[in-house]
Amino acid sequence: MVDVTPKPESAREARARVTLRMRPATLAAIRAGRVAKGDVLAVARLAGILAAKRTAELIPLCHPLRLTGIDVGFRLDRARAAIHVETAVRTVDKTGVEMEALTAAAGAGLAIYDMVKAIDRGLVLTNLCLVEKSGGRSGHWVRRGARPRAAAKP
Repeated sequence: MVDVTPKPESAREARARVTLRMRPATLAAIRAGRVAKGDVLAVARLAGILAAKRTAELIPLCHPLRLTGIDVGFRLDRARAAIHVETAVRTVDKTGVEMEALTAAAGAGLAIYDMVKAIDRGLVLTNLCLVEKSGGRSGHWVRRGARPRAAAKP
């Protein structure tokens, strides 16, 4: 594990995304709340939050961080029969939260798969990626083609 003792604490944030592609009927069942296991997006939101909080237990050399905020959002895309999951994770600490944001997106996506696998085993998680990160020595980074997050209002 990298020693971060001499590093100063700073506000840090990371956003990540994953896309789930599925049959149109699967997306329709999720939208209509007709999935036998229950509210797919509510369960996926909780799974994403829990995954972010447990990142250091899952990724061997990840530092445990004091997370101050975790958001998990969904955009249902009927035209592409897809769900786009986006996460944002915040902390004030000595190292970044990119892994927590990515783990949250993956955890939420896997929870969706688990909830609907009985009706669509062909569902695919794709394009898991970091979208944006800010804070720390390396500063602000935005994936090419992604929109940066709107600045917080005072």
